[in-house]
Amino acid sequence: MTDIMRVSSAPIHALSIGKAFSSLSPREKLYAHYLSRAAWHGTRIILRQVSPESIGIFDFILEVFASCSGNWDSLVEEASISSGDLDTFLEYAATFLSNIGNYYGSGDQKFVPSIPGTSLQKLAQRSASLRALYNEIYQRINIVPPYGLGFPSDRAQSAYYPGDSILSQEEISLVSRILEERSIRPENTRIRKTDGVEGPTYEILQASVDQDPQWLEFSSPDLNGTIKILPGDHSKELASVCACMSEAIKYTTNNKQKLYLSQYIQSFQTGSLETYRESQRTWIQDKSPRVENIFGFVEPYRDPFGIRAEFEGLVGITDLEETISLMKLVEHSATFIRRLPWARGADNDGKGPFEKTLFEPPDFTSIHGDQYNDIREQCGFKNVIIANRMSAESSKTQPCPFIHVLELESFQRNKYPAYYWWVVLHELLGHGTGKMMVEESVGKFNFDRDNPPIDPLTGKPIVSWYKPGQTWTGQFGDLATTVDECRAELVGAYLMDDTELLGLFGYNEGSEITADDLTYNLYQQLGVDGLRGLADFNVENKKWGQAHSRAHFSILKCLLADGRGCVTVQCDSQTDQLIVQVDRSKIKSHGKPALGQMLLRLHMYRCTADAQSCRDYYEELSRVHDQYLVWRDIVLAKKQPKWVFVQANTFLRGEEVILKEYEPTPRGVIQSWAERKV
Repeated sequence: MTDIMRVSSAPIHALSIGKAFSSLSPREKLYAHYLSRAAWHGTRIILRQVSPESIGIFDFILEVFASCSGNWDSLVEEASISSGDLDTFLEYAATFLSNIGNYYGSGDQKFVPSIPGTSLQKLAQRSASLRALYNEIYQRINIVPPYGLGFPSDRAQSAYYPGDSILSQEEISLVSRILEERSIRPENTRIRKTDGVEGPTYEILQASVDQDPQWLEFSSPDLNGTIKILPGDHSKELASVCACMSEAIKYTTNNKQKLYLSQYIQSFQTGSLETYRESQRTWIQDKSPRVENIFGFVEPYRDPFGIRAEFEGLVGITDLEETISLMKLVEHSATFIRRLPWARGADNDGKGPFEKTLFEPPDFTSIHGDQYNDIREQCGFKNVIIANRMSAESSKTQPCPFIHVLELESFQRNKYPAYYWWVVLHELLGHGTGKMMVEESVGKFNFDRDNPPIDPLTGKPIVSWYKPGQTWTGQFGDLATTVDECRAELVGAYLMDDTELLGLFGYNEGSEITADDLTYNLYQQLGVDGLRGLADFNVENKKWGQAHSRAHFSILKCLLADGRGCVTVQCDSQTDQLIVQVDRSKIKSHGKPALGQMLLRLHMYRCTADAQSCRDYYEELSRVHDQYLVWRDIVLAKKQPKWVFVQANTFLRGEEVILKEYEPTPRGVIQSWAERKV
């Protein structure tokens, strides 16, 4: 039976920023305003990357808003639709806008409106522009399949590979290898294949403001066709992003900010990812700004091949009190790195050969761009803890259906602090640790080639490493993101029973929530998240729609297989019940060693570029079969609506910046987007 995701009433949460914004100086507010405007101008880039119909749906929603001047109730009489159908449309619109597209941001499954087609058509009759937009979208908005994002097929679609001619995975791999050989990075590209009399043409659509008519073109015998590099993808949107950044430069507080914003602009103008890499090196050196940001084609989560990245624009305001607390962990980070499974022997100050000699503590105020591991190793990194989003996610009022009723109260009470510090450890010591074994240029290695380090998995010298020009994402492809996230999750979970570490955060035997409470809750969350992850597995094409969900399920399977009863799942298919149970007495003796062995495997595969061993191990561990398919049906039956978020806007009143927040309703979400004018 096929799953069709129809939008139902979803809880809406306001990501409030008012208190933090009011603490900024007038200059910082102007800086934040122009950066946030730059971020919002990336909206249509993301929509274009999601699906062919997303921009049309976006415009249709905002045009309906404009047609009634935001007075939605007037549509009941004027458009002759019922109030129930109106509410259904508003719920779909809010969900679409919050996800920036008609595929869920978490899970990548397509969702369709519940409003009857006749009522949608009535809304389209309000203006000529609405009729034109409706004619553009009405077939695609409801059609299923595609069920989700993935390699183009009769069941999935990917706007990273647009056009009518479907590219095979083999073609994508070949094109990617050829581009890599010519030092053309893939992150800000899409591939469009066209078939011709003289063979296929593979157009590499490169994101840039510039639209150079003198494109690069070359033939490829391996593909029996031609490759063309076509700059100018997302040109209009990137021009708006750059214009806002140019204004933001006027209100920077130091030269580092001026430089990396200029480098952002140059990169977006020309499409040069080498310039973008330079911007990241500069950005990393801008320590502890009050207003932090990250822009660019950053995370390859949604590319089924795992190398092309979604545009991202994030602007955040540092919480000074929380940052001080986080820095305690940073100061003691070396102590806990020595407790990770690969830190064996006295080598490298007790950290072992598969860890960086110098751990550069990050600045804990912004996001990491994890695809550039060489920059992380050479220059350090930054991390983001998005506190208002985390608070919303962990404070959901619906009781967890996978925790026994007698434990629900304590589970909910301890959930946020356990989750918060798990994420902190994930970011700092998960994404921040590890040394890749690399042949930097022919004959030049970052390890002793004549006396290579011993692989703790085999007890023998390593036999593989990254060759010149090879990258983590290039070698591991579609597995790169999920394995990296899984490894980071495991690092956090592995350390969450360390009493010395938890003591730094104020948790001990005498605290209101004890250190033991946090550890126990974390193992409960490992079970719950593993079950919930099953909802993001697509049975139709046997593909995972979300990197984190695949990671969480893999961790649960590891605990079930190797934890010797530390974590169990009770299943009653008659009553559709799944209950996670954790044996406190087995966490340190059985649960932690199981996580540690899994973590060591992923770490070593990653460090030594052993992509095939990683694929053999991880694909089997994340395989959904037999009883797990039964569990998935129960998870889907108990699936709670995905949350919708509403965010503020800033406006200029002379030289003053005004912050406007919106009510957490579908109408508030739509109004916030209408007033962004992007």
